[in-house]
Amino acid sequence: MLELAILGFLYEEPLHGYELRKRTAALTGHVRPIADGTLYPAIKRLERAGLLARELRPGTLAAPRHVLSLTPAGREELLRRLGEPDEQFVTDENRWFTVLAFLRHLGDPARQAAVLRRRLDFLTEPASFFWDGDRPLRAADFDDPFRQGLFTIATATSRTEIHWLRETLDLLDREPGPAR
Repeated sequence: MLELAILGFLYEEPLHGYELRKRTAALTGHVRPIADGTLYPAIKRLERAGLLARELRPGTLAAPRHVLSLTPAGREELLRRLGEPDEQFVTDENRWFTVLAFLRHLGDPARQAAVLRRRLDFLTEPASFFWDGDRPLRAADFDDPFRQGLFTIATATSRTEIHWLRETLDLLDREPGPAR
């Protein structure tokens, strides 16, 4: 998730580490705080893989800064990850939000729609937090107001997302794209 966020933000513009950390923390920090001990090793991995380049630029008010940018291979890697997200990026809500934050960069409405359809398929499969054998349990199966709340919130969130996915898929299906 962190690597995808780094690639996504650098696809938009070159950034120095501090600015990249602020943006990444705003997007994913509610899930896991972004510490220097997490961000900078990820940057180094991406650099070693040839996906990022580092350039020393003069600072406006301070000492020179290292500015990070995507290499052509980094741009290709971002588009690959967006167009073919791993299963966890489709099923895990926090990872999914990171995909959504940058899916516009994929550019091709047909490829964007294919990713959204994977999420829609996941959300419309029968699911539950609790099961009685093969039978999924629902909020009404519990006297516990906290478990009822869990189901109520999750159901409302899923319904809203399914509605948005269907509306967005309708729009994307009407757009001309390079793959059409």
